[in-house]
Amino acid sequence: MVHIFSRPPGRIKRIGRVAGVFTLALLAGCASVPPPDASMNQAQALLQSARDAGASDYDPVDLGFAQAKFQQAQAAMAAHKYADAASLAEEARADAELARTRAQLGGARAQIQSKTEENARLRRQLEQAPAQAASAPPPAGGDGAPATLQDMPAPSASVLSAPLPQGDGFQPVPAPQQQPDPSQDQGNPP
Repeated sequence: MVHIFSRPPGRIKRIGRVAGVFTLALLAGCASVPPPDASMNQAQALLQSARDAGASDYDPVDLGFAQAKFQQAQAAMAAHKYADAASLAEEARADAELARTRAQLGGARAQIQSKTEENARLRRQLEQAPAQAASAPPPAGGDGAPATLQDMPAPSASVLSAPLPQGDGFQPVPAPQQQPDPSQDQGNPP
């Protein structure tokens, strides 16, 4: 037994209309892509930023990629291929940002290396200073005897006083009070 199925009569017409509408929408969508001016400006600014950071010294490969992609994006803009230009501008922006970051990293590493070398030089000087001081004669005092370092004695408790109260304006430091000597009492003769 053989069954023959037939298509519904309006289905082919509907598929043809849907395909036609889809084709028109696709063509209209491609024609309405605006020029990617903002992406192009951003890519150009990041390229300049990468150059300023020293990417030509620290990461010339990524900088070259970014410049090549930007030139391709400019060519796509001139040919009114705005979707391609936007894509290429984004790639150029990403490559330029990578080149700038690697250049900044290279600059930081160079500074670290410079500081490390300076620290090593200072350490060598410090290590040589005690050896030179040990071989040099000790400095002489005022009487020709070698000068010796002594600890300074702590002040007596009578010199130390309570802190002055904080008031408005200038406050003079009070003069130290002396206790009268009983043997020099002039008011009452013995």
